[in-house]
Amino acid sequence: MKIGQLSQRTGVPTRMLRYYEEQDLLHPGRAGNGYRDYPESAVYRVQQIRGLLDSGLTTEIIRRIIPFLDKPEEIHLHPDCLTSELADLLRSEAERIQQRIDCLSRNRDRILAYLSAVETRQGQA
Repeated sequence: MKIGQLSQRTGVPTRMLRYYEEQDLLHPGRAGNGYRDYPESAVYRVQQIRGLLDSGLTTEIIRRIIPFLDKPEEIHLHPDCLTSELADLLRSEAERIQQRIDCLSRNRDRILAYLSAVETRQGQA
């Protein structure tokens, strides 16, 4: 399929799909006219990339782990997959994500406390 079709099927702009290619996350073939030619599996791959990016992972980390995430809910445990460098990188990333979760939780709690206080005052008025 052409890049425009992949964009329509995934909701990801063509510009972003080209960026994924530049980051070595997508590997389209080329048609005789030089146009990108994506296999059907690219739809799932783009959805996977979006999910990983949305969860806060960097393209560097995604590039290193995506070869081991071929199918939904399945991870290939290749012996060469987890180097000590990648393990350290993933631990740091998990810690960074946890800090974001903690910050979001604190903000949520503050907003809910504010709403509760305002609603209590409104109920008393």
